[in-house]
Amino acid sequence: MPKVSALDMPDVPMGQLPEHLQLQRSRVVCKADAPIHLESFCKNFKLEVIRLTEDEIEFDMIGIDASLANAFRRILIAEVPMMAIEKVLMVNNTSVIADEVLAHRLGLIPLNADPRLFEYLSENDSPNERNTIVYKLDVSCRKGGPRMTVKSDQLKWLPNGSELEMTPPNQSAKPKSYTSFSCSQDSMPEFSKKPLGVKHEDIIIAKLGPGQAIELEAHAVKGIGKVHAKWSPVSTAWYRMLPEVVLLKDIKGDDAEKLVKKCPVNVFDIEDLGNGKKKAVVSKPRACTLCRECIRGVNEELVELRRVKDHFIFTIESAGALPPEVLFTEAVKILEDKCDRVISDLS
Repeated sequence: MPKVSALDMPDVPMGQLPEHLQLQRSRVVCKADAPIHLESFCKNFKLEVIRLTEDEIEFDMIGIDASLANAFRRILIAEVPMMAIEKVLMVNNTSVIADEVLAHRLGLIPLNADPRLFEYLSENDSPNERNTIVYKLDVSCRKGGPRMTVKSDQLKWLPNGSELEMTPPNQSAKPKSYTSFSCSQDSMPEFSKKPLGVKHEDIIIAKLGPGQAIELEAHAVKGIGKVHAKWSPVSTAWYRMLPEVVLLKDIKGDDAEKLVKKCPVNVFDIEDLGNGKKKAVVSKPRACTLCRECIRGVNEELVELRRVKDHFIFTIESAGALPPEVLFTEAVKILEDKCDRVISDLS
């Protein structure tokens, strides 16, 4: 579409635009949203997986609104549950790290535990094999020896529950542990084949000098990210609209070479036309980051950058407890439950 300037319209005073163009330039007009019909949504919606690894997935969601894409992002970050260390019983800590800092570091260690197999621990519940995982850390650096690095693989799972005893209210009472396990977790079918350890065994927890020691017991429970970030199951979840790069005119010869070199992510390439002639083509539009480097300077009238309004590139990076594709299906279930509650309340 050619640009219209005030010079092309003699009836328009210099420096002014027609009223409809001035309105479009200076105002955002709010109109009623177009109605969404279920049949057309089901017909047009597509989900295509582009890349899938153990910890990351990239897929395209086509035919949806930005509000729905953002709902999935927020649910993934804040509402899909995860297991994380919540309570730390400190027996001995002579390291340079304060108790509170050490407890915070332990809480951020990803655990290799499926949260779907556990229940939430409420204030009225007692810690049991269905809502709590217990770990023990007992390390020390001998005097006269070299400094010691404490890593996450030294957190040992206690399938029988806590080994520490609570102080009884009176001397005649029988001492109790901090958990009430009725059976060992490793005897349960869902945990017998997969120990409830840590996801990454090389995370540094602390460094001990000669004579220093750490002895503690850590209790992990189920929670969600909007309570604390340690319960967020994703490292990040984000989306962007699909970029669309259009060449308004043929760019040939040296100008084509310059355009290819200007793009930092190699969106453009050279097509050989024969007889020593060549022109620029868009080879990887998906890689475009909309940095606008290609349209700065002489190419502003030759290249147009767009975004497809209903095509979203979605990326999920799992923190480790669940595969990224499972996290997305869990987010869909949570959104479905929210919709069911709204329909139920309205009816």
